[in-house]
Amino acid sequence: MTWQPQSLPADHPPVRSGRIGVLVVNLGTPDAPDPASVKRYLGEFLSDRRVVEIPALLWQPILRGIILNTRPKKSAEAYGQVWTEEGSPLAAITKAQAAGLQDRLGAGVIVRYAMRYGRPSIGDELQALMDAGCDRILLAPLYPQYSGATTATVVDKAADKLRTMRWQPALRTLPPYHDDPAYIDALAADLSAQLDRLDFAPEVMLLSFHGMPQRTLELGDPYHCHCRKTARLLEAALDRRDLRIVTTFQSRFGRAKWLEPATDVVIEEEARAGTKRLVVAAPGFSADCLETLEELAIRGREQFLEAGGAQFAALSCLNAGDAGMAMLETIVRRELAGWL
Repeated sequence: MTWQPQSLPADHPPVRSGRIGVLVVNLGTPDAPDPASVKRYLGEFLSDRRVVEIPALLWQPILRGIILNTRPKKSAEAYGQVWTEEGSPLAAITKAQAAGLQDRLGAGVIVRYAMRYGRPSIGDELQALMDAGCDRILLAPLYPQYSGATTATVVDKAADKLRTMRWQPALRTLPPYHDDPAYIDALAADLSAQLDRLDFAPEVMLLSFHGMPQRTLELGDPYHCHCRKTARLLEAALDRRDLRIVTTFQSRFGRAKWLEPATDVVIEEEARAGTKRLVVAAPGFSADCLETLEELAIRGREQFLEAGGAQFAALSCLNAGDAGMAMLETIVRRELAGWL
């Protein structure tokens, strides 16, 4: 006897299910380049126990009493230098990446995007996917190198939402892709094209990754090792024997010891040592943001020239370009295997 599907009772609530969703996630951004918006954003970001691993009883008075009363104005000025008509560069690029991925994956998948801190939130976007009938969702943090302060916080926030849901979707998480051939090949192709378009031949290229406190490495976080492996593989793939490549870490904050060497220190040291032509790439960032557009492209340039350098360039991230989107499609399709 063959089972036959039964129609729903007349009083049954409407049900939407059977769809596949992808939620791409990046770090976050304030809603506007003004002190109030930046204060809200920093308050959420710096209150995450994975981001600042200081006991809350010690940290919160410092955060609320000092940092959130001094840093927002300075950070708002920095955001103002990179803000666009579409808003935050990070948000605009992540939105474009989601749209590009939607085009590549087709109608069989629904792709949305979220920010870990700020809007659109992970919880709201997971709910939107469920409301659209997605009971299988790939959570895709766009962090090539894993860290407890990045990838893990995305999973934490998704779990917070799942705890509130009666009907939970099946959830997969995109693994770190720091050594994935698709990622390394995309970086090599994209950076090579940018290097070839420069109007000068750089002597040195810095591969600048976002910094983390040294303590995270000592506690077992794989981030430092992932960054170093990305740099080794990328240097081999670039095969630029006329270019000296140095791995550095940027965005230090506070008095704790951070991963070294520091990008700003190396920029100045290179200029003072006689390097005249320098280029910086940020392979750990999937999209250009404050750290690449202001910290590297603006402040890095100023620092290099003031210290005696002559020519400087900050290369773009993969963003929503062809190489980066082809890479995202490859790794996302792989993780959707068995669902698609």
